[in-house]
Amino acid sequence: MQEVHKPKKPLIFYYGIVLLALLLFNFLAMPWLAQRQIQVVDYGTFMDMAEKKELGQVEVQAQDNQILFTNKDNTVVFKTGMMPDPDLTQRLKDSGAEFSGEIIQQANPILSFLLSWVLPIVIFVALGQFMSRKLMERAGGPNAMAFGKSNAKVYVKSSQGIKFSDVAGEDEAKENLSEIVDYLHNPDKYKEIGAAMPKGILLVGPPGTGKTMLAKAVAGEAGVPFFSMSGSEFVEMFVGMGASKVRDLFRQAKEKAPCIVFIDEIDAIGQKRDGRVGGNDEREQTLNQLLTEMDGFEENTGVIILAATNRPESLDPALTRPGRFDRRIPVELPDLQGREAILKVHAQKIKLEEHVDLSKIARMASGASGAELANIINEAALHAVRDGRRFVSQQDLEESIEVVIAGYQKKNAILTDQEKKIVAYHEVGHALVAAMQSHSAPVQKITIVPRTSGALGYTMQVDTGNHYLISREELENKIATLTGGRAAEELVFQICSTGASNDIEQATKLARAMITRYGMSDDFGMVALETVNNQYLGGDSSLACSAQTQTEIDKQVVGLIRQQHEKAVKILEENRDKLDEIAQYLYEKETITGEEFMDILNR
Repeated sequence: MQEVHKPKKPLIFYYGIVLLALLLFNFLAMPWLAQRQIQVVDYGTFMDMAEKKELGQVEVQAQDNQILFTNKDNTVVFKTGMMPDPDLTQRLKDSGAEFSGEIIQQANPILSFLLSWVLPIVIFVALGQFMSRKLMERAGGPNAMAFGKSNAKVYVKSSQGIKFSDVAGEDEAKENLSEIVDYLHNPDKYKEIGAAMPKGILLVGPPGTGKTMLAKAVAGEAGVPFFSMSGSEFVEMFVGMGASKVRDLFRQAKEKAPCIVFIDEIDAIGQKRDGRVGGNDEREQTLNQLLTEMDGFEENTGVIILAATNRPESLDPALTRPGRFDRRIPVELPDLQGREAILKVHAQKIKLEEHVDLSKIARMASGASGAELANIINEAALHAVRDGRRFVSQQDLEESIEVVIAGYQKKNAILTDQEKKIVAYHEVGHALVAAMQSHSAPVQKITIVPRTSGALGYTMQVDTGNHYLISREELENKIATLTGGRAAEELVFQICSTGASNDIEQATKLARAMITRYGMSDDFGMVALETVNNQYLGGDSSLACSAQTQTEIDKQVVGLIRQQHEKAVKILEENRDKLDEIAQYLYEKETITGEEFMDILNR
């Protein structure tokens, strides 16, 4: 069970508490302390001291019906009640008493000094000590004095450790890493022939593909200690602390060799050094120390450095050169067979009904990562529990894919009849254009049930297998399919609704990629006009051409989409009867399968 840490409060919070305490002390405690120093006596004592001329200062408080007075040395304050005494003024004058209005404030100068000066100094010294301890805790972790100590998590061999059998869908990566396992088991075999194992291995790929799990599987298969640390944990607020942590981590690794050191998200400290003045000196020093440590130990010492990142293009060239991170292992999104294998691994943790077809689920989850596939299995199990069943069915798994893709069904979303008809024609327009073109993925499902992602409906197409190459004709057909929804609205209702916003976005992105990246433009030919950055994090692109060329690209993108839109309108006009029939059927049923769609289409 993970420990939940409370959020750290800013320093101004503690200063505010101290200031509030001082104000309360001055307004409440000071008058109370002063009141405790006053001695209450009877009026006779006051008269006796006046006759003996032992009064120092006298303050008559008529509104409170009391008299405050001090002794001759002004060291003690007395209080007594007032009595009817017309000769009081003359008697006090004859006693030599001094009339005053500040008896309480002047009564005890030592106490006043302690409360006004000594106590605030003591409070602020204590506050300084407390702040120093807080800063040290923030810099060094739970141990306040552990500056520069590595807080790497150490996993040792256990009966429940992760093995290669627990990691599916990454056969090529496992094959590359199995050599490391064999070396950790039999190092003499490699030393005898003179082969040296790589010092560092870099795992690159999109988020959720299992890079961290693969690293743990290597340690689990080899049965050696596994040091795990994130790149962000090296960067501290004090310059030099990250470098000290690197030194301490490698010292521990050499002591426990053979072992594996895993640095997750290494791009946090391994970014390219651009030489800008005023950069992050702490991160740069940490990177320099990491480079030095990797050069400091010899090959075949039994220490293997594994690192993971989803931004390999941002790493410093000195880090990825041979002799440091020698080997680069891509951990890509799984293919069809890989997705099915991953689903089988996670399906072992839940109870499935008989005859559940995981291969169909794998085809429907095209482009999903290992983490998303695990989430699909879990969502299916939760759906079965909500329905009060003890086993997960095929329908649960298919519904869980829809939940991951489009969100949960909106139970309280009520569309008007007109809106429902528009959405039905819109979705059937997509499906019909796709079905009437060659090289298009078959329609799996059509629904007009609103989802929490904002979609009022969607059409699901599922490829029958893996496709690694896509032709120009197939891309054009995809654009035509995306414009089919808007084309159906224009053809039937003569309107343009906001329901096609996502279709327009996808079609535009696809058409631009055909012209700028895939070389499918008759005018530009095989010229790269756009570069892709962060390919594993969404693939942001930036144009690498002149302003005039950008204008021409925009014209060609508009022309390509307009051409495919006209093709979609033509297909729907030629099949208007089927469009009306299927849309009416979808309007009544709200959800239809691909088989039902094809049955109506082929009547």
